[in-house]
Amino acid sequence: MSRRGQAGGRPWTADLGDGTYRNPVLNADWSDPDVVRVGDDHYLTASSFGRAPGLPLLHSRDLVNWTLVGHALDRLEPAADFAAPRHDRGVWAPSLRHHGGRFWIFWGDPDHGIQQVNAPRVEGPWSAPHLLKAGQGLIDACPLWDEETGEAYLVHAWAKSRSGIKNRLTGHRMSPDGRELLDAGATLVDGDQLPGWFTLEGPKLYRHDGHFWIFAPAGGVETGWQGAFRSREFSGPYEERVVLAQGRTGVNGPHQGAWVRTAAGEDWFLHFQARGAYGRVVHLQPMRWDAEGWPVIGDAGEPVSVHTKPAAPEQAVTAPAVDDDFPGGRPGRQWQWTANPDPGWVGGAPGEDGLRLTCVRTAYAHDLRLLPSVLVQRLPAEEFTVEVDLALDSDEPGAKAGLAVLGDAFSWIGLEAGADGTPLLVHRFAESVALRERDAAEPRASPGGRARLRVEVTAGARCRFSADTGDGFRPSGPVFAATPWRWVGALLGLFATAPAGTGPAGTGPAGTGRFTAFRSRNLTTEKSRR
Repeated sequence: MSRRGQAGGRPWTADLGDGTYRNPVLNADWSDPDVVRVGDDHYLTASSFGRAPGLPLLHSRDLVNWTLVGHALDRLEPAADFAAPRHDRGVWAPSLRHHGGRFWIFWGDPDHGIQQVNAPRVEGPWSAPHLLKAGQGLIDACPLWDEETGEAYLVHAWAKSRSGIKNRLTGHRMSPDGRELLDAGATLVDGDQLPGWFTLEGPKLYRHDGHFWIFAPAGGVETGWQGAFRSREFSGPYEERVVLAQGRTGVNGPHQGAWVRTAAGEDWFLHFQARGAYGRVVHLQPMRWDAEGWPVIGDAGEPVSVHTKPAAPEQAVTAPAVDDDFPGGRPGRQWQWTANPDPGWVGGAPGEDGLRLTCVRTAYAHDLRLLPSVLVQRLPAEEFTVEVDLALDSDEPGAKAGLAVLGDAFSWIGLEAGADGTPLLVHRFAESVALRERDAAEPRASPGGRARLRVEVTAGARCRFSADTGDGFRPSGPVFAATPWRWVGALLGLFATAPAGTGPAGTGPAGTGRFTAFRSRNLTTEKSRR
C-alpha cells in the first residue's frame, strides 16, 4: 500500500492537536504564497520558478493542515527556454483568484511577461498559458474583479535586473475576461516617494470597505516588513502603513503573502519567511481591523509563534506528502523536474511499482546543477531523515544514480558502474564555485548493485550521508552544509545519468536506476525518544 501522505511521511505538522497551531504552518519552500477561499475550502499556490510541473495547488479547510492536490502548469512556456534548468527564473509570485465560476492564476515571468491560466475546477483542466503583457521585468502580477461595478484591474511590480525599475507598483484596467490590458498602465505607488521605503514588490489587490487595498512587502526579503495601501480610487492616491514587522520576534522579513476571510468571517494573513537553505516557509497570522479601518496582523503587528486555530470544519492533521512508493512506476505530486520533462526520462513496464529513471546520456553528468532530468522535492522540515532503496541496472562505465541534496552547492550518494562495469557506492559533492563534482568519500564495492541510501538533515541544513550495501548503515564523508539557489531553497533529488558517448554508438539507453520505498522521518521526534 502506498504511504503517500501517511503520518510516517510528515516530518513537520503545524496542528498541535489541542485547538492551537504553531508556525510555520508550511515548513518548506512554498515561496510567495497566495490563497483564496471558495465555500469552506481554501486553496494556495506558490512560486515554482523553473521547475515542472509548476504552479502547485494546495488545499486546506482550516488554513493549518494542507495537502498538495496538483499543479496548474504542466510545462513552462516558451518551452525551449526551459529545456535546461533555470532555477531562478520562470514562475515568480503567482496570484490565485476565483471569479465567474473559475479559478485564475496570474504570474510574472521576469524574462517574458505577465501570464495567466484558468480552470473551472482546481483539479483542472487548466488552460494553456496566455501572455497578457509581454516585457522584461514584469513581476508579481495580481488581478482584481470588482463585483460591484464589473470592472477588472491588474497590479504588478518590477524586477530591476531586467527593467531598470524597482520600488514601484503599476496598475492597469483589464478586460473582464482576463485576456488583455486596456491601458498603458500608471504608477499607483512609487516607493521612492515614501521616506524609508525600498524594494516595494509582491502586491496583492483587494476591495474592502469602500477602498482599493494593496498589500505589499518592502525592505527586502530577509529584513523587510509588510505594508498596506488604501485608496477610494484605483488610480490613487494611496495611504500607506506598516502592518506586520519582525519586531521582537525571530521571524525575519516577514514577507509577501495573502489576506483571506474564512467562511466563519475571520480574517487571516499568510506570508513567507526566508530561511536560507530551507527556502521560504509559510506562516499564518491572525488579522483584525482597527478603529481607523486598517488591518492589524499578528500580535499587534508582530508575528505569532503559536495561536488558536481558525474556526473551521473538522480536518485531520496532515501536511504535504514526502514519502513515496512510486505506485505504477510514477512519482507522486510532491516531485518536480528541474526543467521541462521528456517522457523518456521515466522507464519501466506499465504498472510496475518502483521508479525507474533512465540513465540519461549527457555532457553534464559531472554537474547535477546543469542536469534537467533531476526529480526534486522541497526540504520538508528543519530536522529530518530521508531514505530510499536504489538498484542500478547498468554495467556501462560511468552510468550512475543517486539521492542528492541540490542547491548552489550539491552533494549526492548513490551507485556508479566502474571502469569494468562493477557497481560501486560513491559519494560526491561540488562547492558553489566548482565546475564539476569530486569524491566526498572513497568509492567502495556495492554487491549486487543495490543500496539503501540515507540523508540526515539537522539544524542549519547540515546533511550527513550514509548507506547500507548489505552490512548495515555506514556514514560517508564529512558533513555537507546545504545551500540555497538564488530565490530558491535547497532540494532533495533523485537522478540517473551517464556520460555522453560512452556506449558502443554513444546513443541509446544506458540502463536505469530503480528507486523504491522513499521514506522520511521526523528527526526531532526521534531525538526526544533517545
